[in-house]
Amino acid sequence: MSAGNVSSLLTTLTVSAGAGSDDLLTMVTGAGPVVQAVLYLLVFFSVASWGIILYKARQIRTARRASDRFIETFWETKNLTTVHAASQEMADSPVAQVFRAGYQELVRLTRAKRQAEEAQLSTDLGGVANVERAMRRAATQQLTTLERALTFLATTASATPFIGLFGTVWGIMHAFLGLSTTQSSSIQAVAPGIAEALIATATGLFAAIPAVVAYNSFSRQIRVLSAEMDNFAFEFLNIAERHFLN
Repeated sequence: MSAGNVSSLLTTLTVSAGAGSDDLLTMVTGAGPVVQAVLYLLVFFSVASWGIILYKARQIRTARRASDRFIETFWETKNLTTVHAASQEMADSPVAQVFRAGYQELVRLTRAKRQAEEAQLSTDLGGVANVERAMRRAATQQLTTLERALTFLATTASATPFIGLFGTVWGIMHAFLGLSTTQSSSIQAVAPGIAEALIATATGLFAAIPAVVAYNSFSRQIRVLSAEMDNFAFEFLNIAERHFLN
């Protein structure tokens, strides 16, 4: 193929693509008010869900890396006071926040136990159960933070295909009702209206597919982080019971 033929082919494809874009824009702007309202609503869902996807991807990635770094620091450092100081610099780590809650409760219990022994008092302070409750409460708070805004992604994934389908059904119904005002009953008379209506279904799928993929991915990663928090809490409780709360 000569250079002239290649240039001619590229020009033809460019013109065709531009014409297709113009046709699509014309169909959108020429759609009825109900279909346009559906399209605007779907665009809002799509834009909002993409914003949430980018935010949650960054948040969960940061939490995972910070938690891996904290767990490595915890097992390499023998002094819990040093680990606690390091955890204060890892606010993005859910595991570090669970440790801080357990450590603070452990310090409170050991201090109260020491004061009771010095005063020769017999007091039931709750022991390891208190530390466990503090760590579970912190883990629940971290999960709530990680799962925030996932409900919107689930809603987008489940609702937008039906919203788009509603716009399509309404547009097709409007197109067929328009046959009563025309002299022709051929497919050419309703084809433009049907094409405009089908854009709503396509837009609904465009909004739903990324949302459902992201929701499933984020849910799996949050479950992994939840398991890491639970495993760390069990390990910390064993250490606390063995060395501090006998």
